[in-house]
Amino acid sequence: MKIAADDTRTYGYDDLPRLMALMTGDEKHGPAATSTLDALWVLYDRVLRVTPERREDPARDRFLLSKGHGPMAYYAVLAAKGFVPVEWLPGFGSYDSPLGHHPDRVLVPGAEIGSGSLGHGLPIAVGSALGLRAQGLHEPGVWVLIGDAELDEGSNHEAIAFAGPAGLERLHTIVIDNSSASHARPGGIAARFEAAGWSAVTVDGRDHEALYAAFTAPHPGRPHVVVARVEPKNA
Repeated sequence: MKIAADDTRTYGYDDLPRLMALMTGDEKHGPAATSTLDALWVLYDRVLRVTPERREDPARDRFLLSKGHGPMAYYAVLAAKGFVPVEWLPGFGSYDSPLGHHPDRVLVPGAEIGSGSLGHGLPIAVGSALGLRAQGLHEPGVWVLIGDAELDEGSNHEAIAFAGPAGLERLHTIVIDNSSASHARPGGIAARFEAAGWSAVTVDGRDHEALYAAFTAPHPGRPHVVVARVEPKNA
């Protein structure tokens, strides 16, 4: 584990609810935040090759939060891993806080994109993977987390359709499925990606070992999507 920026203690998964509880206000979007918590933790704790010290390293892995409505879990994980001071959390959403209701890459250390406008993250991730390949940087992975409702956006369908035939092997997408999409897809979410040439797996979005296995599954020559099913948003 990494040392957090505010003191000498370390933070684990069990500390995340307390860190999230430090953030208050009317715009918390609690279900959007808690639905992503386990996937974000497994990713930052066991998969991503990025640290606070390497956040400007060209060889780092990139993580893009497209599901930017309700970033409390993201901020809590960034604080636990030392990217932002824990002291910033109580100011969440206030006028002079860098931790806005949507993440801002200029203000939040470790954030790769500003997010909140649904449907933007996956197309940006496709462009990032293409750009890294064009530079001859074949090791960094590009990870993007989206919500199932974002798949209603046409920009995502264009990105999915392009990435498979382009063979963007270093592109990884996590879809948090909390049953909030307006339009059903024949065969489910994974089938949409598979039809475009992606590697796909669907797992329990609360099972850390299942998430880790899915995140690290080999997918030579193809982009990879993990559909993480969690409890329905309005349950």
